[in-house]
Amino acid sequence: MVNAVLNQSWIGRDMIVTSSPDAALIGRNGLVVDETRETITMLENDREVILGKNSIEFKIDSSDAIIVGMLMRQRSEDRIYRNNRSE
Repeated sequence: MVNAVLNQSWIGRDMIVTSSPDAALIGRNGLVVDETRETITMLENDREVILGKNSIEFKIDSSDAIIVGMLMRQRSEDRIYRNNRSE
């Protein structure tokens, strides 16, 4: 299940922050609208919020898999290509 979430684009999917050193970020959720190597931009209550991947752990959609942002510091195109190529 984890690989299924990692192998797909996160843009257009719901995201919830499950862990962060900054307690104000925990529980924030919204629709992912952009992803770069270092950040994820989500739409939360009609506002774009940019979160650093380095400092968050999160879930995508209703998946039980927790994604460690620090380990996903690559462009979405590279992440998707690398994981699909190894199947």
